[in-house]
Amino acid sequence: LGSPLLPRSPLRHSASEVCTGAMDKYRKVMKPREALVKDDEEIRVTAAGSVSAYVSRAAKLFNEMDKKTLTVTATGNALTKAVTAAEVIKRRFKGLHQVTKLDSQEIVDEYEPLEEGLDKVTDVRNVPCMVITLSKDDLDKFDKGYQGPIDEALVTEVDPEEMAKSRGRGRGGGRGKGRGKGVGKSPSGKGGKGKSTAEKGKGKGK
Repeated sequence: LGSPLLPRSPLRHSASEVCTGAMDKYRKVMKPREALVKDDEEIRVTAAGSVSAYVSRAAKLFNEMDKKTLTVTATGNALTKAVTAAEVIKRRFKGLHQVTKLDSQEIVDEYEPLEEGLDKVTDVRNVPCMVITLSKDDLDKFDKGYQGPIDEALVTEVDPEEMAKSRGRGRGGGRGKGRGKGVGKSPSGKGGKGKSTAEKGKGKGK
């Protein structure tokens, strides 16, 4: 007698082992989002975020909350914006020490087949992540990611009142001017034509 048949355990293939055209036969398994605990000192940068909003957050941390240190964090395609935000913050607050750390995190995506006879597919990828620490206090100068404070002549300190005023002008200033000009021109249009005719008449008479 032959050996008894045992149930076959489900196989898992990586996405790289499945051709691109066959991936339309799979559906991504949606995982519940983990509740991320965010520190008060953390500024989490996204690719769609605004650098000016991050600077405003830094002003609140340093000025209103009297924090000595903050961290700018980002992953994936938001790394470039995180670097930009950190450089702008350094040029708005004097005496900031910087330490930059690069790392990566592993993300695992699972895909389940839409047809019978296919196995589950897993896609494992490493996403780069960055943590930039900016501090008014001294940091480890021997750290390979350390940068000292920039020249104070290059720093234009943040004025909270000016930032608030600039936001107000940006929201409503342009619309108010446009409406005023349009209303003024409409009733005086005939007068403009009459003046033009009178000037032509003087020219003919001479």
